[in-house]
Formats: sequence, C-alpha cells, structure tokens
Amino acid sequence: MTYPAHAPHAVSLLRSARLARSSKPFLARGGPRGERCAGCRLLPSHCICALCPAVPVHAGVCLLMADIEPLKPSNTGWLVADVVADTFAFGWARTEVNPALLALLADPQWQPYLVFPGEFVDSARVVTDVQPADGQDGKRPLFVLLDATWPEARKMFRKSPYLDKLPVLSLQSDQLSSYQLRRSQRDEHFCTSEVAALCLALAGEAHAAQVLEAYLDVFTNHYLRAKQQLPVDMEDAAHQRLKGLAHPC
Repeated sequence: MTYPAHAPHAVSLLRSARLARSSKPFLARGGPRGERCAGCRLLPSHCICALCPAVPVHAGVCLLMADIEPLKPSNTGWLVADVVADTFAFGWARTEVNPALLALLADPQWQPYLVFPGEFVDSARVVTDVQPADGQDGKRPLFVLLDATWPEARKMFRKSPYLDKLPVLSLQSDQLSSYQLRRSQRDEHFCTSEVAALCLALAGEAHAAQVLEAYLDVFTNHYLRAKQQLPVDMEDAAHQRLKGLAHPC
C-alpha cells in the first residue's frame, strides 16, 4: 500500500529539480519505471510513508549533494530530511555555487560545521566537539554533510573554496557502519544518515539521533525486502524500536 506523501522536503524538491533538468529519465534499479512511491522512493508494496517519525530537532543539516544522489532510491539524505525539519539540500557543481547556500552559511542564527575526516584536513581547522543545540551564544549547530560517494566527497571538499573557512568536525566513533545498501571500501565510512545521527548525538540531541538510526534500520529493511520480493514483518525488532522511539508524522 502507498500512503499519501508528506509535504515535499528539501531533498524531495532537489530531486524534482534535478529530474526536470535531465535529458533522459533516471531509471533506478529495483522495479519498472513509475513504480516507486513519491513519498519514500520504495516500491508501493513496501512503502514507509506511514512510519515517517516526528521528533523535535533543534540542530540543522545542510546536505551538499553530488549530481545524481537525489535521484537514487538508496540515498539516505532523504531520511535525514524526513526527521530533521531544518534540513537544506543543494546540488554541488565545481564551477558554480548556489547563492542560497552562501546565504545559509552566513546566517548568524547558525554555527556551521563541515563534517569530514580530520586526517585529510589541516589540524588547525579540526574540532571534535560542537556547540550544544541549546548553546548560550544563541547559535544553532548546522552540520554540512557532503552527500556523495567517498571519491566524490573528497573532490567536493577540495574544490569548494567557500567551505574553507568552516570548522571541520571530525567524528570520533568506534562504531562500524551497518548500512547495507551501498558499501564503502572502508567499514568506518558511514552513510549520510549515520553521519547525521552521530552529529545530532554530539549536539546533545540523543533522542533524535536514536530515532534517525531506527528509521534507517526500517528503511533498509523495507528496501532489501522489496529487492528480494519478500513481505515486511511490521512487528520485527526494527519496527518495534522505531515505534517505541517516535510518533508517526
């Protein structure tokens, strides 16, 4: 069953804009054309729109997305936008930058942090802690995530001079990625929603982080079950954990 889609969020709008620029249709693997739910990108039989969680989040997320990331059904930046109300999404291009992105990074209500491994950055820029979401200076943390494959993310980092003045948040986690839909060559490379959850936890928003983690588990379950043409068990551990953490949108 396909549930009514929620109001389009930033990633959904970016996806629509990217599709409008395409000279040919984007054909995702996993089903015939037109068979995916507009609200969650899954096959209608495995739709998760009714499970989209509602949770208050004070921090913000800015997704700087490689060209076709918004089009991929497996992209987890979409899940971040489902959970974090103040999610902004911009397409990345080497030769130009969206003025709205520059305005966001300069907005005094936000303290931006570029999230990237510290081993590739001048140590003077690296931080491992962030201002809490309810910080005394009145600024809210804004986590800038490069939503791309690892080779693409490194290119984006090198060729985006407007990011050079931002502090670089280097995540220090011993957790190994459990994302099963697209594998990195290194287990410690997290998918976008895993990174966002770690950032929320650092900002003191542990509950929101847990909700996002649980939502990713449910999304992965539905995605893989659809790919394998298997029914979903709505009472399994992943669904029960999400249900216990958050109310539906």
